[in-house]
This record gives sequence, structure tokens and C-alpha cells, in this order.
Amino acid sequence: MARPEQVLLLEPQHELKFRGPFTDVVTATLKLTNPTDRNVCFKVKTTAPRRYCVRPNSGIIDAGTSINVSVMLQPFDYDPNEKSKHKFMVQSMLAPYDMTDMEGVWKEAKPEELMDSKLRCAFEMPLENDKTTEHSVLPKSASASLDDGEVKKIMEECRRLQMEVQRLREENKQIREDDGLRKRKVTPLASAHSSSTMATTAVRDEGLSTRVLAFCVLFFVIGVIIGKLAL
Repeated sequence: MARPEQVLLLEPQHELKFRGPFTDVVTATLKLTNPTDRNVCFKVKTTAPRRYCVRPNSGIIDAGTSINVSVMLQPFDYDPNEKSKHKFMVQSMLAPYDMTDMEGVWKEAKPEELMDSKLRCAFEMPLENDKTTEHSVLPKSASASLDDGEVKKIMEECRRLQMEVQRLREENKQIREDDGLRKRKVTPLASAHSSSTMATTAVRDEGLSTRVLAFCVLFFVIGVIIGKLAL
């Protein structure tokens, strides 16, 4: 008996493309959509299990929903003259209404209940211009040693440092403004104090001059009186 037609919609339908360079993990995304009114069990298999990491590689897709499957190709020495013979198969079946154990369901499934779709793999190397752009962003040695999570952490740390620099700049600007304000406040006070000191000094000098003049007049009068008495 022929197997039923695949109910899941695959995107892409026939080919998974992996774009180099292949010195680091390269990920392709396979979207699985369940357009039916039944839940569907699925499995993703490959002819080269040591070369790929698939997450999730099995599960249940609820009716009317879809999921994204990440297919991660491990680093390898790329040979442009060698064509990829790797293939993937998406196997599916309608989930029983009373399902409690998915592994048990797969073991007990009949061949006529299973549906499958096959995809081939294709490797592509970027153009020279693309290589230049990628290398200018991240050195090859760093790209080969960093995964997506580490790159994300580095980018977050850069953003945090940029925010810290901006905060320090704002604090420095505020400090300069406060210092200028204090100087403007101190200057009038200093001017007022200087004026007061000068005025006090002038009064003191004026008082001193008056006393000297008074003593001179007093001595002159005393001298005149003594002169008359002597006559």
C-alpha cells in the first residue's frame, strides 16, 4: 500500500542551502507548518548524523501552527569540486487523540500511517566581495573560534561599554556645569568682599588723615599761644 501524501508544508521544499565559509558552524532553517485540524508528530533524519546537529529533531506540531527547525552544519574543509550527497528526511504521522508516549507511538506506527519528505543539501561559498565584508567585521581566526552565543555576548558587552562611556560623558559635563556655576557665584562674592575691604581701607585712611590734620592744627594753635605768651 502506498504511503499517504505529506500533510506538513516544508519551507524550503526540496533543498537546504548552507552558505560558507565553513570554518564555523553554519545554520539553515527548515520551517514546518501543519495546516490540518489534527496534531502531527514529526521526526527529522539525515544520512550524515555526525555532520549535523538538528534542534528540535522531533516533536509535535499543533493543528494550524508551525515550528522552525535549526539544522546546524559542523565545521569542515570545504572542497568546491565535491558535491554534497547529504540528504534529510522529514517523517510525520497524525498524532493519536489519546497519545501519551510519543516514542511508543512511533514504534507502533504502521507503514501506511507514515508520511515523509526528502530534501537534499547544497553548499555555497560567498562571493569575494562578501568575503571581504565578513572579514572586515570579524577576523577569520576569531570567527572560527566564536559561536553565535559568544558573538552575541561580545556585542552586548560593547553596547554596555558604550552606554557606560555615554554616562561618564554626561557626568563629566554636569560636573563642568556645576563648577562653572560655583565660580560665577564666588566671583560676585569676591568682588563684594574686595569692594567692602577697599571701602573700609578708604574710611580708615580718611579717618587717619583727619586725625593728623587735627593734630597739626592743635599744635599750630598751641604754638601761637606759646609765642604770644613769650612776647
